[in-house]
Amino acid sequence: MWRRVASFSPFISSTKSSTLSQLGPTLKIWESFTTGAPIPVNHGISSKDSTPFITFVLGGPGSGKGTQCAKIVDTFGFKHLSAGDLLRREIACNSESGSTILDTIKEGQIVPSEVTVRLIRREMELSNNHKFLIDGFPRSEENRIAFERIIGAEPNIVLFFDCPEEEMVKRVLNRNQGRVDDNIDTIKKRLKVFEALNLPVVNHYAKKGKLHKICAVGAEDEIFEQVRPVFAGCEQVISES
Repeated sequence: MWRRVASFSPFISSTKSSTLSQLGPTLKIWESFTTGAPIPVNHGISSKDSTPFITFVLGGPGSGKGTQCAKIVDTFGFKHLSAGDLLRREIACNSESGSTILDTIKEGQIVPSEVTVRLIRREMELSNNHKFLIDGFPRSEENRIAFERIIGAEPNIVLFFDCPEEEMVKRVLNRNQGRVDDNIDTIKKRLKVFEALNLPVVNHYAKKGKLHKICAVGAEDEIFEQVRPVFAGCEQVISES
């Protein structure tokens, strides 16, 4: 079981990847959605016995993040936390915050930072695992700052699935999951938001030497062969954390 502590232990750095240019200002809309009492700065979560090992999994809609996360879970025993799945589950609860989240997604916009971070933190606190894949978050610099402030930690490593826009559009349209955000107009909005807001996050972690850029074109197993060495190289550090 997880409990809050002041901070995490120091994190490892991983192989540097090429730096991408920052694009556009971040979208400051989360404050109006915040519910409950403010969360103090630097309050994080930790295990009584283990330091969490956090991996951010980034990439545009349809870049294959979820598929590769499933392979990482099966191979390396991580707990997969999909920001999108957590938000959709909240929508399904028919809560007031779920209605607000639904309206935001329909507009192709980023859900307010504290809403998503609270959902992620809750899942981490309830988990007995200490290895987490956080899929699809942070999607903006504001998300990143909110995560590090509320959780009290940076990720150990960051995966970025680099995929051409036309391929992402094709994949999203073909998956036919009946999701409210799987239509051509919303997909195009999401890709514009992703380009403007997510690449500065990629750039930030590239500069810190934590980014692993994965070419997300090809067969699932071929893509995973790029992913496998990232975690194989970290296994000893993870086991000692």
